[in-house]
Amino acid sequence: MERPGAGGPRGPHRPRPAGADALAAQRRGGRDRPAVARPLEPALPTNIDVTELAPEVRAELRSLPAPIAERVAAHLVAAARFLTDEPERARAHASYARAVGSRIAAVREAAGITAYLVGDYAAARAELRAARRMTGRPDHLPLLADCERGLGHPERAIALAREPDAEQLDRAARIELRIVESGARRDLGEYAAAVSVLAGPELEPASVQPWTLRLWYAYADALLAAGRPDEAREWFAATAGADEDGETDAEERVAALDDEPA
Repeated sequence: MERPGAGGPRGPHRPRPAGADALAAQRRGGRDRPAVARPLEPALPTNIDVTELAPEVRAELRSLPAPIAERVAAHLVAAARFLTDEPERARAHASYARAVGSRIAAVREAAGITAYLVGDYAAARAELRAARRMTGRPDHLPLLADCERGLGHPERAIALAREPDAEQLDRAARIELRIVESGARRDLGEYAAAVSVLAGPELEPASVQPWTLRLWYAYADALLAAGRPDEAREWFAATAGADEDGETDAEERVAALDDEPA
């Protein structure tokens, strides 16, 4: 499952046990604590095919008992299916998969991505951190950094963007991470830095790439925030010209700049 998030803040304060019974329960590992309720299982579409999952994910799921592995696989497929158009529905499936298969990295990844898409950045950060610990891979650094922005921590977003592990990302993910860092720089009022972090040969590719529109749009936005509206208009216009499917509002941004008084 693929979209713009360890050692995080301390959890809620837990008061010391008030009596001997509570202390004894704590020493037994909390066996007397009430169980956390499992979310209700959402209804699955009728045409779910678990072979849609990547082979490596299906291999991971073999560590679960067969009936549970099959249910988790079905809900992962459903989550992926609803990811773009119905993120809340996708999250319900990912949350159920997480409730019954939390030791599977792909499950934690799905829970994190769906939480991110509905704006629950704290949950997304926790799940994506867990997936990273389990796999050792930095695949979701851009999402983690954007979660920090969403939680009001632009400096943490910048620190993630500067991690050495970022060099392991593919080109598209590295560009996405730079876009997040540029936004974090703007959050901090560092407008010149927000522009410079996006500068580079990727701004003038030989052909339009999947990431080109997002990079051009972000660059135009950074230029505008830095007080360079004429240059910003050029890049918004370039974005609008290449945006055949109307993925951005670049055309409206050009019109707005044209309507502004000199």
